[in-house]
Amino acid sequence: MATVADKLTELGITLPPAPKKLGNYEPILITGNTAYLSGHLPFQNDGTLITGKVGDDVSVEDAAIAARQVGLNLLATIQAKLGSLDRVKQVIKTVGFVHGVDGFSQQPQVINGCSDLLAEVFGEERGVGARSAVGVNGLPANIPVEIELIIEITDA
Repeated sequence: MATVADKLTELGITLPPAPKKLGNYEPILITGNTAYLSGHLPFQNDGTLITGKVGDDVSVEDAAIAARQVGLNLLATIQAKLGSLDRVKQVIKTVGFVHGVDGFSQQPQVINGCSDLLAEVFGEERGVGARSAVGVNGLPANIPVEIELIIEITDA
């Protein structure tokens, strides 16, 4: 059976370094067989953030790309903590926050950037869970999207 690392290679995906903590929180907290990932930001591989407000200086398509980058950062955090993405048994819930202009209503299309990545990496069975896509009038550092994740994991 192919590993998640094999799947990443097949997809041409190289994970970025796991983002560093920016405050008084844990990037990932494990209790029992559930891992809770704090909100992750769209850090690019060079450490810079993707910034802007969706519907103003960021298109829906570019915001979805930013959400995919957040997904890569979430995967990097999981890999760093668990040692292997093969320990992910199921994506339970994805919660995405989209910083958009007043009246913006395409939050689901933005968060699809992350959700589609998770489905590609883990497959439909394991990679698709419950989801919320919420519009907000501001996010840290003027980023377009922040995403948190809850996953079920297997024992080491």
